[in-house]
Amino acid sequence: MTAGPSLRTVVIVAALVMSVSMGLRQCFGLFLGPVGEDLGVAAASFGFAVALHNLVWGLAQPFVGALGDRFGPRPVLLGCGVLYAAGLLLMATSHTPWIGLDLGMGVLTGLGIAGTGFGVLLGAVSRAAPPERRSVLLGLVSGAGSMGILVLAPAGDAMIAAFGWRGAVLGYAAACGAMVAVSVLIGGAPRGPAVRAPALPLGATLRAALAHRGFVVMSVAFFACGFQLMFITTHLPRFLGLCGLAPAVGAQALAVIGVCNAFGSYGFGLLGQRFSPKRLLAGIYAIRTIAIVAYLSVPVSAASTLVFAAVMGATWLGVVPLVSALIGRLFGLARFNMLFGVVFLGHQLGGFAGAWMGGLVLDATGGYAAAWWALVAVGATAALLQWPMDDRPRPMPGVAPA
Repeated sequence: MTAGPSLRTVVIVAALVMSVSMGLRQCFGLFLGPVGEDLGVAAASFGFAVALHNLVWGLAQPFVGALGDRFGPRPVLLGCGVLYAAGLLLMATSHTPWIGLDLGMGVLTGLGIAGTGFGVLLGAVSRAAPPERRSVLLGLVSGAGSMGILVLAPAGDAMIAAFGWRGAVLGYAAACGAMVAVSVLIGGAPRGPAVRAPALPLGATLRAALAHRGFVVMSVAFFACGFQLMFITTHLPRFLGLCGLAPAVGAQALAVIGVCNAFGSYGFGLLGQRFSPKRLLAGIYAIRTIAIVAYLSVPVSAASTLVFAAVMGATWLGVVPLVSALIGRLFGLARFNMLFGVVFLGHQLGGFAGAWMGGLVLDATGGYAAAWWALVAVGATAALLQWPMDDRPRPMPGVAPA
């Protein structure tokens, strides 16, 4: 077995790719207003395209993860990175809504991020990192997934003002191309002791995972994470506009989320090494839900929005190192990418529902009040489910725990 890239290289490349791939998708909400005015599409139609992006991502993640388990991260990152860029190019150049939005932003970028987002990258880091450092490094890379928005959100807002929304999407496509170039450095074949053991067939892996009640509970609770976060990234800029705030406030809020997320993800990675990950997950869902209630209880202003963004950002991707650590603890690393994909499908089903629901509520009522309270109900339910989760290890046959 030839030596792969160093742990430092894997972490740096994973962080850079994550920052671009996640940052781009978190900026989709900036285009809701401009695209709607230019193409004459309703908020529900735009929300459906974002929802489709999440659904395709979630459905593709287990299969793309299995490819990463088998062939390593590099070919998956390159292939899916090209699909991501192609989707943005199609969105920028098409004048037919279903082609540019549903096919480009929905299907192609959804397939693209399935291979350039959490599953494959965190699998590479998990295998390269020693167990005693794994949670911290997963938190570090997850936090990097929010740093991209710190640059991409204000840059997108500026490009929309200067070049129109199509020019801004082309700029994002160029950033995606740079991400593909960096992906070459991460290495090819999977590495780590877990990959040397014969892997279970996919069907047997899935059956073994679904037989663990805690794994199922974690997947269901993860629905709330996607439901809340995709509603916010898709509809917060439009919500602020309805409240009379300037468009720049929406971009600033997304940037604040990114900054606070970087520290929050790393912090929860550290906490995950000292405290129960399942309890921390329940705490994250509860904190988000309380923050939403507090935000709705005061007049919406730039100041209250930025405070809300800071709290949400601090808990934004903190779930990822905790979920990743739990998967490794429960089942080992031999099928990590695929199992993360299965859990993540629950997250993306929530994202699909949250993004589309927001558009439907806006078109039906002219506001977002009912949608915000739906976020509260779903988040509270997730916290109650996650707290008593069964986290006892049940490694796959023939695979040692991580």
